[in-house]
Amino acid sequence: MSMLLDERRESILKIVENKGFVSLVDLMDSVGASESTIRRDLEYLDGIGQIRRTRGGAAYSGESLATFEDRSFMSSRQKRQVAQAVANMISPGEAVLMDGGTTTLEVARQLAGKQLQVVTNSLPIANLLVNQPQIDLMLIGGFLFPKTGVALGKTAVESLKSVHVRRLIISVGGITEDGLYNSNMLLVETEQQMFEAAEEVIVVTDSTKFGHSALAYLCPLDRVDHIVVDDGITEEWKDVIREAGIELTVVET
Repeated sequence: MSMLLDERRESILKIVENKGFVSLVDLMDSVGASESTIRRDLEYLDGIGQIRRTRGGAAYSGESLATFEDRSFMSSRQKRQVAQAVANMISPGEAVLMDGGTTTLEVARQLAGKQLQVVTNSLPIANLLVNQPQIDLMLIGGFLFPKTGVALGKTAVESLKSVHVRRLIISVGGITEDGLYNSNMLLVETEQQMFEAAEEVIVVTDSTKFGHSALAYLCPLDRVDHIVVDDGITEEWKDVIREAGIELTVVET
């Protein structure tokens, strides 16, 4: 079921990318799905910044299909289970800071309906939560990185200096024994200020990130309070994380 869902959404994105704009009726004919199903798919793709919903159809937002395919596991049952485990840790009334990315976007989806204060530099997360009446939403401004819809840079860093939250929920591009990494230096600069704004740091990730670095160094392992990951993590990495004094939640998927 999940694979069919991913395949259909990838097909829709490919059609929109190739045509620039496509009507709802054409999408229904092309992928053989109902109007309500296509509308849900468009809402999802719009929420993660892949397309822009328009009256009667969808327009391409400029992000490549390859990027979506790299991230498509986000809609899998495994990713939802990990995100739900993080959402369950958040109590009503808390102030939560969330960085951008498909992992944290899925966490935001699971948080919908809770009474919270949410601060984010992610336009997709803000779009997802803006109509949730129980959530007080603060969007951090700055240079909007076109691939992810995340605000970065000096303005974002300065804005974060006035923020204080109970928890930071963050995703990473890689984890080694030296620490955490991400794929963009401006992103790392912004996330380092996020660390200063939070009492507790929760990293939500998938097991494939362990043992790999990325372009920019974020922080040492002991800067993290809690890691939530799927059950693909090895016993060796479980030992490394626990020896670093980090609380580890392994989600059975």
